[in-house]
Amino acid sequence: MSHLTGTLLAFCAGTLGALVFGLIGFPAEALTGSAVGVTLAGLAGLRFDLPVWMRTAAFILLGVNIGTGVTPETLQAAHSWPLSIAVLGASLPLGLAIAKAGMVRWMGFSQRDAILASAPGHLSYVLSMSLEQGGPTAQIAVIQSIRVLFLTLCVPLLVSVVFGASGATLLPVVDMTLISLGLLGLAGLIVGYGYQKLRVPAAFLMAGMTVSALGHVTDLTPGRLSAGLGDAAFVVMGTMIGSRFAGQSGAVLRNSVVAGAWLTLVNVITTLMAVTVALVLMGVPPAVLIVAYAPGGVEAMAAIAVTLGLDPAYVAAHHVMRLLILSLLLPIWMARIREG
Repeated sequence: MSHLTGTLLAFCAGTLGALVFGLIGFPAEALTGSAVGVTLAGLAGLRFDLPVWMRTAAFILLGVNIGTGVTPETLQAAHSWPLSIAVLGASLPLGLAIAKAGMVRWMGFSQRDAILASAPGHLSYVLSMSLEQGGPTAQIAVIQSIRVLFLTLCVPLLVSVVFGASGATLLPVVDMTLISLGLLGLAGLIVGYGYQKLRVPAAFLMAGMTVSALGHVTDLTPGRLSAGLGDAAFVVMGTMIGSRFAGQSGAVLRNSVVAGAWLTLVNVITTLMAVTVALVLMGVPPAVLIVAYAPGGVEAMAAIAVTLGLDPAYVAAHHVMRLLILSLLLPIWMARIREG
């Protein structure tokens, strides 16, 4: 199969899933529907191939979309974020310890592999550690992908049905001009390469968000991303999530689904515990706290925040901090296992 054919198949499966989810009224349908559509197509035996340029463009567009919601009022509210991030930081080792214990006791994982499979995010970092230490990297990748898929489906449903996120947008009403979009896209690409050099998590999404936020706070690039471009970026994001399941054997998938379901359950419980603490301390609406604390991936959760009308800057800041905390926490925990 050619690269072009694989790309077209992936995008068609994702678009079909998004349309079906839109018809049934599922929240964040462009993201959730495409993820499910591509997952089912991959399990049916289809192979997908999204080129790097398409993924990069989607991340930049998602970042630009998030940045359009950053206002002077958003920045003024940022003084309360450190306390919220501290609550998130305290919940991470708790969730990791509970998930690891279950995978060791009930699923036969070693201490080392259970830590890596249970990590609430930072997939590329986790897989590189597994490769270096000769772990079951493919299975860990599938388990982590199941976690992301489950949370991508569960979080929008939870915050819209239970907590009443209306989907009313926080973004500007008018679409930005093509000139503004081109300038932000070019600037996002340049800054993204710089962020990659600095090893910033989700480099191109954060770059798009950075340049877009600057452009909107200064009113140099007013307006929002057009609905068509935004939906296309969400479909690419969902396609990337779903495509991880292509080519997996039935045995690996069965074992991984159980582990992924356990990991998701632990993540949901610890997230709700952290949300309760933050709600008492700060009074932030529970819907935005759930999306900010749920370890479903920077790009996916920030995209969900945009589609459900939640503060995307708040959400993105917390997910980036989660990855930075994991960058410190995982090596320390792995070293303790080796010493033990």
